[in-house]
Amino acid sequence: MNMKQVEKSWFSWRLSCLVVVVVVFISMTESVTSQSNNINSTFIRDYCSLYRGMSEKYFLSNLNTTLSSLRQQLSVNGVRYAVARSLLNGESVWGLASCREYVSKANCVACFDYAIAQLKKCGLGNGAHAFYNDCDVRYENNNFYAEANIRAGVVICGNITSLHPKDFRKTAERLLSDLRTAVPRISNFYAASTRRIANGNGTIYAIAQCNLNLSQSVCEDCLNARYGSLDACLPSTTGRAIDNGCFMRYSQTRFFGQNQTTNITPFLWDGDSSKKRSIIGGVVGGVCCLLLVILALFIWHHRSKKASSGQRDKSTRSTELLQGPARYSYNDLKIATHNFSDECRLGGGVFGEVYKGTFKDGDTVAIKKTVMGSTRGKIHFDDELKIISNVHHRHLIRLLGYCSKGPLLFLVHEYMDNGSLDQFLYGDKSSNLSWRQRFEIIFGTARGLAYLHEQYHVTIIHRDIKTSNILLDNELQPKIADFGLIRLLPEDKTHLSTKLAGSLDSGFVAPEYAIHGQLSEKVDTYSFGIVVLEIISGKRCHDIIDDKSIHQSLLDHAWNLYESGTHLNLIDDRIDPSEYSAEDAMKIIETALMCTQSPVSARPAMSEVVALLSDKSLDETPPVRSTFHEDDVKIQVDTSNSLDSNATASTIQVSGR
Repeated sequence: MNMKQVEKSWFSWRLSCLVVVVVVFISMTESVTSQSNNINSTFIRDYCSLYRGMSEKYFLSNLNTTLSSLRQQLSVNGVRYAVARSLLNGESVWGLASCREYVSKANCVACFDYAIAQLKKCGLGNGAHAFYNDCDVRYENNNFYAEANIRAGVVICGNITSLHPKDFRKTAERLLSDLRTAVPRISNFYAASTRRIANGNGTIYAIAQCNLNLSQSVCEDCLNARYGSLDACLPSTTGRAIDNGCFMRYSQTRFFGQNQTTNITPFLWDGDSSKKRSIIGGVVGGVCCLLLVILALFIWHHRSKKASSGQRDKSTRSTELLQGPARYSYNDLKIATHNFSDECRLGGGVFGEVYKGTFKDGDTVAIKKTVMGSTRGKIHFDDELKIISNVHHRHLIRLLGYCSKGPLLFLVHEYMDNGSLDQFLYGDKSSNLSWRQRFEIIFGTARGLAYLHEQYHVTIIHRDIKTSNILLDNELQPKIADFGLIRLLPEDKTHLSTKLAGSLDSGFVAPEYAIHGQLSEKVDTYSFGIVVLEIISGKRCHDIIDDKSIHQSLLDHAWNLYESGTHLNLIDDRIDPSEYSAEDAMKIIETALMCTQSPVSARPAMSEVVALLSDKSLDETPPVRSTFHEDDVKIQVDTSNSLDSNATASTIQVSGR
């Protein structure tokens, strides 16, 4: 099968996988571009929810606050993507506004205003979405930021057919295919590119864009679907495919500036094998493909040989992790830890003792030793380890491998020289962390949790987020440890009555989980909020703070300061005030308090926390202090999608995404 046949076959297969594609053929000429003096106000479609908010007063108030925040963000130079959420009396309104990157600031704001005027017809509907050529605006009363309708979308085609249909189709397919490959790998999820049609028959201009809150894999799936659906337009000279999460457009008429194209070539080489074959075949021909195949076979043979001899170089480990964690021999671990000597012991906790180990090749690792005395643990242990070992993120500790010997389980992790965050805040390594260092630890931890909750292919709830479970690398960047390990413990240690060997009463654990066992991602959000307060204040959460003879926890102390408008007094005295602005500091403290609110629905998702921390201009509704009562929550745990059908409220919720 030649390369053309492969590409055509792949394209046809993707097209056949689409369940629903609504194709709308409209007769229209190409509109005025945004690079002209006129504003491109071409309307595409809109959507209005049929449901209303429970309270008209509060819903409209929150809606106006959210939309106002979105417009304010888009008014800043260089900002083409904005998110905001307002919360008052349970009537939350999440909002998102996205402009195409080629649009000027003035035209972006103008397009936003057009969209808002269009959405006024939705009245009190609790959700709406308007699409224009240059922007789209959406709001809902639920968190939709990570959402994309992969299997359904709208395609709008022009009514003018190319004078050279065969060449036009071929060129357009290649250009759009390259864009759907490159965009998920570009940091802002956007690219604009052009391609000359064969035989000098003109140029095709195209863009692709994903919402920044999507994961890379969801962006890729969304664009793959839109790429497939645009086949219905070809060889029409214009086409647009829209989705809640992504947008693709092509035209034979220029609609962005000559200096606004993106060099997508560097992002085309790491795709799946079919994409690689297509790119390589088109550039250097079949000879290079043959050489690459020979080289790949040589590398595979070389790695297989090394693995069979017991050597554990890092590249081999990465290959093994694709199938599951590497398996170490007990003897290797004994040698690496000097027979698990006290000199190599780093500490211990609910998951057992931790040792520092050094292998013969010089690699240093952290080895956790725990007891797996459970039939349930042995049955599910391989699947759980595979889930944990395939988590790869800058702010999450990697599981390199394991070893089991009798009832003992040894987990081999990457080693962090700087130890845990609590040691830097108030332990043996206590030092004056700068404001910048503290912020980067907060932001990195938020990104790691957002990945576990929303971006990995299964949802992982940590349940034990605290400063001792946040490790620091050589650059003081955070890495979350012990995620997912709760499922490897015996049943008697996972039950809430043991309070996770003392962790649940430490002040980090959300009250609805500690009291009722109600488990959700918001349990981690609460713990994250407490961690932020510790980082900002340099105090332990369970330390009693004596303020005017009233004994308070750190959380109560922070709320009291906030309510009196003096929450800057929470900041660690060791931080130089010249290192931060009062506005930034207050925003971070307010975000932390927002994470600790009750009821659970009042807390933001971790993806929202990342958005809050990454956008200083975000105008979020202030947090509202609430008193938690045992009757405020009920046990509601959905285990229908759990990998372990016997999971209870006291086990980690792992549901398919």
